[in-house]
Amino acid sequence: MSETITKTYASVEALHNVKEDLVATGIEQEHIFVDEANKQIKVMIPNAIEPEILEILGRHKPLD
Repeated sequence: MSETITKTYASVEALHNVKEDLVATGIEQEHIFVDEANKQIKVMIPNAIEPEILEILGRHKPLD
């Protein structure tokens, strides 16, 4: 089973940093969606790795 996690950030630069971290962790780019207009990143992940992904997303100080 998988789920989508969405986080909002204060800057587009933060979005790109988050994406780089996720890719470096092994998340495939086709599972990462960057919405620069709304400063959001969406990650489709299997439930088993959710804690690790939440930790990465939290590093970059999301607004939500």
